Amino acid sequence: MDLSYWEKKEWFKNRDVIIIGSGIVGLSTAIHILQSQPNSKVLILEKGVLPQGGSTKNAGFACFGSLSELIHDLKTHSSKEIIDLVRLRWEGLNSMRKLLGDDQIGYEDHGGYEIFLEKDLSLFHQCREHLNFINKLLFPIFDNPTFLEKPTPFGFQKVHHYCFFNPFEGQIDTGKMMNALIKKTVSLGAKILTGMNVKSTSTDGRVKLENNFEIFGKKVVVATNGFANQLLNVPVEPARAQVLVTKKIKGLSIKGTFHMDQGYYYFRNINDRILFGGGRQLDFDGEKTSKFGLNLYIQKRLSKLLKSVILPQTPFEIDDRWNGIMGIGEMKSPVIKVFSDQLYCGIRLGGMGVAIGNLLGKKLAKTIYPQF
Repeated sequence: MDLSYWEKKEWFKNRDVIIIGSGIVGLSTAIHILQSQPNSKVLILEKGVLPQGGSTKNAGFACFGSLSELIHDLKTHSSKEIIDLVRLRWEGLNSMRKLLGDDQIGYEDHGGYEIFLEKDLSLFHQCREHLNFINKLLFPIFDNPTFLEKPTPFGFQKVHHYCFFNPFEGQIDTGKMMNALIKKTVSLGAKILTGMNVKSTSTDGRVKLENNFEIFGKKVVVATNGFANQLLNVPVEPARAQVLVTKKIKGLSIKGTFHMDQGYYYFRNINDRILFGGGRQLDFDGEKTSKFGLNLYIQKRLSKLLKSVILPQTPFEIDDRWNGIMGIGEMKSPVIKVFSDQLYCGIRLGGMGVAIGNLLGKKLAKTIYPQF
């Protein structure tokens, strides 16, 4: 990088904190640091023109796990761990709403539904059997039953006629949320530089960019989630997610967030459209990648389910298709790791970045500055 004295002085030198990644976690970390340390010089480095990964590509679910997901998680997590996970997600959602305001993130409260394809009737009965147990487990968090069995609404076809409704689940406008986070971060004094491809980090605060250009931060935070293994040895792996959205549909009555097949499929309404994503279970190996790209097999399956199950009597056209990269691991809990007094990371959001990203950023800020 061929930089002038002015460029180096104004943007790169004497940085108190360098954050790698301008997604939900990176921006939230900067916000919470600057709210407690307003004179800190915070620099955020972003590889893409817009945040890469999942922060600007997710489906905008304000959720904390469907009934079948939580039941499945009990195979690898204790009951206490499940309670802690759901509480973290619920408190994280509320912290994001409080930080930015519902209008700024496009929050809507239509509730969430878990519906079951005809082939998944055994899963439905498993959920029915565990319903009271899960509701009792989560009662201390919500003071009410979390999941309610109800007739399946909205005229879906090839599904079981009963579903499970979650009145505490909502939805956001992902673009509005990220725009609001960026505006707040910049308003507090942070600098965000895009097109910054970080090649390596060091425990002494050095950050190496392309062409061996090095900068130094008193504190360095890696917040790249599914890409973190490119810089650090951490327990996270990438997982790609496929998404499509229809053009506007006149008279669309579907409202809410919807889960199918243990959460591997998910869809929602947005601006008189249906957004539909998931299908990673159809090609786990192919989607275990940090490379962006459409998986045509999965996209074809999404289109087929959209026509046969979700909108069987409604003409529609696909407006757009895309994909994003999540960070997952064997355990569902996020990871904060301290490598030295100068190098930190906050990763492994497990597809729950909207729910826990802001709270993870706050915990990172407290880890970096314990007096916060």
